[in-house]
Amino acid sequence: MSSTVDPNAIDSEGFGQEEKSLAGGGVGQVPFREVKPLWIGNVKVDPPILQAPMAGYTNYAFRQIVRDYGGAGLQAPVMVNARGFVWLDEHECEHPERLWGVRDESRPLAVQIWDNDPDTMAKVGQRLVEEYRVSVVDINFGCPVKQVTEKAHSGSYLLRHPDRMSKIISRLVEVCSPTPVTAKIRLGCAPDCINANSIARVVEESGASALTVHGRTASQFFKGSADWDRISEIKSHLRNIPLIGNGDLDTPEKVLHAYRTYNVDGVMIARASLGRPWLFAQAAAALRGDPIPPDPTLEEQRDCMLRHYELVVERFGERKGTLLMRKFAACYAQGKYGARLFRTHVQNVEDREQFL
Repeated sequence: MSSTVDPNAIDSEGFGQEEKSLAGGGVGQVPFREVKPLWIGNVKVDPPILQAPMAGYTNYAFRQIVRDYGGAGLQAPVMVNARGFVWLDEHECEHPERLWGVRDESRPLAVQIWDNDPDTMAKVGQRLVEEYRVSVVDINFGCPVKQVTEKAHSGSYLLRHPDRMSKIISRLVEVCSPTPVTAKIRLGCAPDCINANSIARVVEESGASALTVHGRTASQFFKGSADWDRISEIKSHLRNIPLIGNGDLDTPEKVLHAYRTYNVDGVMIARASLGRPWLFAQAAAALRGDPIPPDPTLEEQRDCMLRHYELVVERFGERKGTLLMRKFAACYAQGKYGARLFRTHVQNVEDREQFL
């Protein structure tokens, strides 16, 4: 895969007009824009739709279900605590369950890691590249959870410390080369501290190969709406690396609108896919200009959930696997008639017979 030509360069014509929010305007009103593969260093992401790493959810079973439907150009497991990884390594323990399947599954595949110490991050990044042969090493600078920010001084906490961010990125780029290193951030720590434009420059100047931005501040968590105007604005502060937008992409129409309307090179789908792993395939069809496939029938969705269940049980055993599937089953039921009753039932299942 050659990266001698900048494959992320896009025609900026038309972006001077006032941009619409994701919720506004119809799909037919957005300007035409050719869909190009996204290049992260020498890694081709086609279609330019990424699956977000989500704590507790994006394990191998979920990724395999998404892969069965298709449409995700780059997938990622649950983010990895770098310090915890090193501790397990030093004590000759089994590596985290969140890396289940990473060694053998299809590429490209990214793994996201977090911590605030450059050397610790470098150790883990190097292991991921040399031992696990991951396609991309991603750094989490966006997690707003207090356990990560206040207790570990990591994730979005580091948005207030760009010098430390730069050291972490630079060290990872040094030890992971030629495997690309990327970063994910939020707009800032709080509405009165939005600094994504300057952070974007730090990320690129430190050697990262791509930047993903969630369109909220850390203090917002997932409240309110993602600000895609601010995401789009960041592109003018980057010289060469691609910008990936994330936030509120819960329909294929919104994915199409975001890609065509805003100045981004790719999009990342997160929470909306947990109960609808076929969303990536629908979004990819929308970007290609093909008819958007309908949601699977209820029977097909049930079959999908049961395949998901079998994959989890195969790995963790019937008892633990059934307990782990409670939250996934609740996601599959979201928005459906009788969902509340189903969730009440599934919260108490303990074995295969009860689950089925």
